[in-house]
Amino acid sequence: MQTPQPTNSRLYTGQVVYIYAFDLAYDMKRQQLPELLGEPIQDYCIGPSKRSPKQLFFYRPQMVVLPPVLREGPAGTVEIRRSIKIFNIGAVSIQFCVPFGVDKLEDLVAYHDLDFVSGTVRQEASQLAEQALNQLRPYCVRAVPYLGPPEDYTVFCLYQLPQAGNYGIHAEDWLKENTSQVAALLTQEQDAAHLSAQEAAESTQQYLTYYYSDLVVVDWDAALVVGEQDSLNDILHIMELANVQLVELEAYDRLLDASLDAVYRDLAKRSRHVSRQIQQNLREIRVDLARLSDELLNITKFFGDWHLARIYRNLSGRFHLADWHGIMREKLKTLGDLYQLLQQDSVNFWMVLLETTIVLLFIIDVVLLLTRS
Repeated sequence: MQTPQPTNSRLYTGQVVYIYAFDLAYDMKRQQLPELLGEPIQDYCIGPSKRSPKQLFFYRPQMVVLPPVLREGPAGTVEIRRSIKIFNIGAVSIQFCVPFGVDKLEDLVAYHDLDFVSGTVRQEASQLAEQALNQLRPYCVRAVPYLGPPEDYTVFCLYQLPQAGNYGIHAEDWLKENTSQVAALLTQEQDAAHLSAQEAAESTQQYLTYYYSDLVVVDWDAALVVGEQDSLNDILHIMELANVQLVELEAYDRLLDASLDAVYRDLAKRSRHVSRQIQQNLREIRVDLARLSDELLNITKFFGDWHLARIYRNLSGRFHLADWHGIMREKLKTLGDLYQLLQQDSVNFWMVLLETTIVLLFIIDVVLLLTRS
């Protein structure tokens, strides 16, 4: 996906990238898709722009770049670039790139909820996801009956800082001087003066720099990327991966909650047939979650580019992905304990039945001996 170039002389120029992750299905069939929405599909390839080992491994989702469209935005007509990535864990990620040119960082706050004449960016992304799901259903394994709300993430990309050049201000120094403004942008606050120093520091503390002129600040709902044009697509891809992980973890967390509720209800019935059904369901869920864990870890294999790995680490911390994994492990452990309980109940039932049968046979044998005598 090509980076749109600025067409004005405003103080801050760049693009806002809206990332929307949707859970489509339990899984995807492992095959190359021919096309999507009338456009050819290709494997997305990521390449390191920093020093890194020669041998690299990256998970490659399938990607389609859609034709740009024109929309009426707050600053007039803008050209929007769109792309869709398809992940074999049953999810898609949609990107909308909107160029901007503003005089102050505060002017970018309005881009969080960007409205067009035809609707919001979120609405257009949902409509695009519906169209993609309709075409992808033959390639889905147990597709969802309807799309749920997406997990969205907004990335503000600045091409360069004011007065920045070969010997301009350092991005890290600029961040320290504009902490409140950057925090207000990330937290969607109109007036930076209303933010406390503690909140401003907390929202901007997860930042990384590689060269003196670049900067990546990640928060839980938005991020700011400065001067990373050469590796911007790769950084956005890492953010997409973390966002997809989050939406998949949320989907399986809901599945676990529903499964636990069903198990508790069925256990209260005390039925042998229900117990067998529960055991079968529990086995399927445990296999599903083991597969999901492996797949989620697989899509974040990006050995080699340590800068991208550090960005992912910060995003993972902001999204609390480790906490989500921990919650799922605890719920899975509860399901495992219930499975063991049912197994033990089944063993106890058959042991009692066997002992009862032995006692009955003994009584019958005694009765037969007494009748013969």
